[in-house]
Amino acid sequence: MLLAFVLGLIILNHNLPLFLRLSHVPKGTFGLPLLGETLSFLKPHSSNSLGTFLQDHCSRYGKVFKSHLFFTPTVVSCDAELNYFILQNEGKLFQCSYPKTIPGILGNLSMLVAVGDTHRRLRNAALSLVTITKSKPEFLNDIENFAIQILDSWKDKPQVIFCEEARKFTFNVIVKQVLGLTPEEPETTKILEDFLTFMKGLISLPLYIPGTPYARAVKARRRISSTVKAIIEKRRRRSSNNNSADNSEKKNSDFLEILLCVDTLSEDEKVSFVLDSLLGGYETTSLLMALVVHFLGQSPTALEQLKLEHQTIRSMKQNNEHLNWEDYKKMDFTQNVINEALRYGNVVKFVHRKALKDVKYRDYLIPSGWKVLPVFTAVHLDPSLHANAFQFHPWRWENQDQTCKKFTPFGGGSRCCPGSELAKVEVAFFLHHLVQNFRWRNQDEDQPIAYPYVEFKRGLVLNVECCSDEAENK
Repeated sequence: MLLAFVLGLIILNHNLPLFLRLSHVPKGTFGLPLLGETLSFLKPHSSNSLGTFLQDHCSRYGKVFKSHLFFTPTVVSCDAELNYFILQNEGKLFQCSYPKTIPGILGNLSMLVAVGDTHRRLRNAALSLVTITKSKPEFLNDIENFAIQILDSWKDKPQVIFCEEARKFTFNVIVKQVLGLTPEEPETTKILEDFLTFMKGLISLPLYIPGTPYARAVKARRRISSTVKAIIEKRRRRSSNNNSADNSEKKNSDFLEILLCVDTLSEDEKVSFVLDSLLGGYETTSLLMALVVHFLGQSPTALEQLKLEHQTIRSMKQNNEHLNWEDYKKMDFTQNVINEALRYGNVVKFVHRKALKDVKYRDYLIPSGWKVLPVFTAVHLDPSLHANAFQFHPWRWENQDQTCKKFTPFGGGSRCCPGSELAKVEVAFFLHHLVQNFRWRNQDEDQPIAYPYVEFKRGLVLNVECCSDEAENK
């Protein structure tokens, strides 16, 4: 009897929101008690498709519908205008609200989950650092040197697992830029080992039981924090000694050197900022690189035009001369390719928000406390917004505004990714050397799969062939 009573309460609690202001809340269904429709929503599908859940629900209920996801009543938006409205009203009508796994591992000071004044201070620091850094020759030279180093290691390999190579490249770049560490230093290896454990926990159940991915990730974050704090303290001591002795030793020009001078952030916020930089610079950028290479492998016309653009840029430079910011600004078709990979491949499928009060939008009511999921994929692949939406077509960006409401690959509003330009620079510089020195072919039918984060199940295996001699003779 007691069990039946408890189950009855669970079912009643699950379905109760269905009967509140029913005529105004978007149509939809809550699915199973507790789980709702979460499993169906998270069912793996190609990242350049909507997946059966969204296709089915949009056809039955329209582009805005209610569901029960991640243990919470939810309004799902596949509508460009509503998505824009949600993103632009961050902190006013809506607030960032991720599942417990994310803040449990990243910490409440992470820019991804922080709200209010904390988020504003972290974001302002990030924007300032990016503005100072993105065009600096030291930063651009590091990117190019690491790209050349990775590609040189391919010359005697008939096959590479591209996702592994891309992660190696982006990790080397971001660790060097943020902490001033080279791949050979012991701290780099230590951070990478903990970081891989940390990443696996982000998509696990929030069960802090010894041995679970979540528990291991929380411990890995603590170790990374300790390592970063030790590096910060070491940098402070060296800076103090240099100043007191009037030492002419060259200062580091990385994020950390600038961050130490920021007095608006606490020590813990600075450590969290470093972790956020590592996370964004590692996983997101490497995935974008993989999507670009994957789609180019299926579009020989786009690849040929991209190659011609980079050969033209290289022809105007001396042998072994580094690329600079002016070269990057000339990479117009490269930008089109990157934008199209972001639209078609969807690095970020959706974001989590929560309604801070009852929100009336058009004929819809979004009740206070409900989750809201703006789905970027649905807008990026909407045929009414993008011609031939289910085709990789970089030329669309010759006449299309990349800052419009129908293109939000890095989010929007006050939470738009501050490091998006840095990611594009890294991808562009890597492509500059890749397309001029290698031909490649996908070894199998590996596709980018959303679950819910996008990944290539087999790591995007490529058959590669060096063609640098051919490029030099042209």
